Amino acid sequence: EDHYGNILVAVTEAVNNAIQHGNKFDPAKEIEVEYEKKKNSLVFRITDQGQGFDFTTIPDPTDPENLEKINGRGVFLMFKLADKVNFKENGRVVELSFQPEASVGS
Repeated sequence: EDHYGNILVAVTEAVNNAIQHGNKFDPAKEIEVEYEKKKNSLVFRITDQGQGFDFTTIPDPTDPENLEKINGRGVFLMFKLADKVNFKENGRVVELSFQPEASVGS
């Protein structure tokens, strides 16, 4: 229950990114959202059918030059709100892990 807001925002950002950037709003492409409850964590896996992206080159939204941009905060928020973020398949898959015992953003 304490993590509900973090989970809601992080998963929503991942799904929105998959729709907009991954599938490029193509209604013929699907987004898959899965979750798995493990012993000490809850893991969400969001997969799109896009080409993927280089997640290591995303601009930092906290840089002064990016502060007034209206987008570009989704991945940043995922890293801040989830306990662990893992990109797979060239960025087409993102896994968000939440651990009740862990502190957020560690």
